[in-house]
Amino acid sequence: MALTTEAEASRFLAQAGMGASDEGIRQVQRANYTGWLDQQFAITPRYSHRTYIDALIASGQNPNQSHVMHTFWKQVAVAPDQLRQKVAFALSQIFVISQLDSAVGGYERGVASYLDMLGREAFGNYRSLLEAVSRHPMMGLYLSHLRNQKASGNRVPDQNFAREVMQLMSIGLYELNPDGTLVMAGKAPVETYSNEDIVGLSHVFTGFSWAGPDRQNGRFYGSSSNPPPDPNREVLPMQGYPQFHSTEEKRFLGTVIPAQGTPDPDGSLRIALDTIFNHPNVGPFIGRQLIQRMVTSNPSPGYVGRVTQAFNSGSYSHGNWRTGNGQRGDMRAVIAAVLLDSEARDIAMASAPGFGKVREPVLRLAAWMRAFDATSKSTNYLLGNTDSPSNALGQSPMRSPSVFNFYRPGYVPPNTGIAAANLVAPEFQIIHETSVVGYSNFMRDAVRYGVGSNSPRDIQADYSKELALADEPDALIDRIDLLLTYGTMSTATRDLIRDAVESISINPLNPSAGRQNRVYVATFFTVSSPDFIVQK
Repeated sequence: MALTTEAEASRFLAQAGMGASDEGIRQVQRANYTGWLDQQFAITPRYSHRTYIDALIASGQNPNQSHVMHTFWKQVAVAPDQLRQKVAFALSQIFVISQLDSAVGGYERGVASYLDMLGREAFGNYRSLLEAVSRHPMMGLYLSHLRNQKASGNRVPDQNFAREVMQLMSIGLYELNPDGTLVMAGKAPVETYSNEDIVGLSHVFTGFSWAGPDRQNGRFYGSSSNPPPDPNREVLPMQGYPQFHSTEEKRFLGTVIPAQGTPDPDGSLRIALDTIFNHPNVGPFIGRQLIQRMVTSNPSPGYVGRVTQAFNSGSYSHGNWRTGNGQRGDMRAVIAAVLLDSEARDIAMASAPGFGKVREPVLRLAAWMRAFDATSKSTNYLLGNTDSPSNALGQSPMRSPSVFNFYRPGYVPPNTGIAAANLVAPEFQIIHETSVVGYSNFMRDAVRYGVGSNSPRDIQADYSKELALADEPDALIDRIDLLLTYGTMSTATRDLIRDAVESISINPLNPSAGRQNRVYVATFFTVSSPDFIVQK
């Protein structure tokens, strides 16, 4: 399908990547949507989060949590595999770990490798992704199934991961039709699992702990020097320790693993993950969340159903183009179904009531970086903690306050028109009076001075193309509209920005200051506007 406008390409990149840029727009226009997806699927990742952390260690530095955020922002700004970056970020909000948790916060290599794993699995199969997540030691620490032991005396297996892998990462609380609507029994939704299912599954997740060349008890506990810990244990998948694995019968989700004469943690895990993977809820549950993270908070049942079909069949076709290997759970098919659906691509949907999503703060800053080719003086993109809602973004990557992410997919802001319309708006859970002012102040300084540590600030935007248009307010606004709001800026916002820009005079004897201020004002007003904050 041939593209007709730059605006269509820009809008596509807002959904499929971390934001539009001149080069990104050209790439999409040259290849069209499907060609661009093929190119993105084929890109071998150029950057590794873990490699960055390892290089710091090799140079004698002691990495901290900020370094994980540095490598995140670098990939946002410069990595060519923008689709992978977007999907990995979406997955990080479904398969949540957080550096705010004391169990995880000191393992920078581990968190970096977890991010790499999400990127590596983003274009694979959901079943492989689910196992990689389940075995990753950072998830094991975060949801406490690393060192989880079989029942003994009054001790019972930890149920944390067993509960959350079902509730948040695969099938959800209630049975779903393929189109994402609830399966009802009378007037009540049908629950997907019971407490007995959690108990049964918790026995599966026993006997897994740190990787290493043996399976001694000391290695399982990981706190002794006998044997010494594997130096790469925080980045290697957890291994099974039969002596700590439950051998009793395990019942969950209609599956029975018979009592084992010989404990088999790997075999139990395989059966459990196969059972979860083949549950009919996975397609609509995961598909809807990917739509929410990339396109719109309130997809129609038809949209969800088409993505579910792609998940179940492992294939997606768009005209004569096809992707996916035909195996259930193929992520390429799912991603293509999310991004190429008629509801995602029809520009008329941008004005449809209830369509679109709030652009979360991390993605707002990412879009600004991408639009204006932000570069790093240090080359390392030294932007750390932006948690504060009063003077920063109110959100930092990999620092969710809980396993429920920064916001829940079904969040409804109370006492609003959104609630009255029976819609959800997940990102509104982190939007309040303080965060609105804090974001505005943060972006005001970011636009003018850049972001990050050091003085001048490490990450700086390149406004050279905008400065060349500063004498022509409408041309300047058109360009910023293209990059940040893909040609959908409202007349009211445009008039407001034009008035502000024209109020700044350009002194013929010293025009640079006036031109800079015009660009700063036009950019700041745009990134603060509903036209930008609500992605349509």
